[in-house]
Amino acid sequence: MTAKKRVDTAVLDGMDKPAVGPTGRPLRVFPVPERLTGHGPARIIALCNQKGGVGKTTTAINLGASLAHYGRKVLAVDFDPQGALSAGLGVSAHDVTNIYDLLLGTVKDAHDAIQPTSVAGLDVIPANIDLSAAEVHLVNEVAREQILARVLRQVIDEYDVILVDCQPSLGILTVNALTAAHGVLIPLECEFFALRGVALLVETIDKVKDRLNPALKLDGILPTMFDSRTLHSREVLERAVERFEDQVFDTVISRTVKFPDASVAASPILEFAPEHPASMAYLQFARELISRGAVA
Repeated sequence: MTAKKRVDTAVLDGMDKPAVGPTGRPLRVFPVPERLTGHGPARIIALCNQKGGVGKTTTAINLGASLAHYGRKVLAVDFDPQGALSAGLGVSAHDVTNIYDLLLGTVKDAHDAIQPTSVAGLDVIPANIDLSAAEVHLVNEVAREQILARVLRQVIDEYDVILVDCQPSLGILTVNALTAAHGVLIPLECEFFALRGVALLVETIDKVKDRLNPALKLDGILPTMFDSRTLHSREVLERAVERFEDQVFDTVISRTVKFPDASVAASPILEFAPEHPASMAYLQFARELISRGAVA
């Protein structure tokens, strides 16, 4: 049995009995999706949370790898000056064309910035600290909120999914991502202060939808860094489900040291530890997104 089939079998075998998941809802089995016969146009998903350290970049990396595992062609856009997404995928963001060059128009063709990764079907547009100057340069631009949308329009027909990893703020870069996106994915650390910030983010999403992007949709909230051993994690997850109901995904990403280990190795968890429960969780999440229709 190939490694790919072994991973898929392990995921499904672990969920063949009815049970209640961490969200308090019955666990659902999301089927392994069929391979696509063609690619594009892409659905653009912005991964946003103004609070840092909630697993946003980890989710962008591992969701991208999981969707590629299921035959989707994925472009990850590093939209954070820290460049963590680029580093986590083992892609150099220095001395190469990056998203900053495209935003400023010093490079016109988005294809010049696309870099392959070690994962077949997963490409990335990198970023580095130069991106931190973008807000200053864009402030006087006409239709400055729509610059990323114009950049991604060049490649949207070549991918099935474009994941935009936003910086932890609600500034002009994040507004650009929300204006370009079809959907928003909010990683929510199972911690009280993270939960408080989600309400503010949802308000921002509603404003962008009302003023700039009427098609924008909240795809859902992904609980991350969940620790079933602590009452605090369980209570935060319970409150999130009470407040946002079905907008909270069934999939819950648990806290594990394997994620930072994989980051050091510059590899998605699916490659670093393919049979670890963390890998299974992101494969489950990819299947849930596809089953919900958020991804083709």
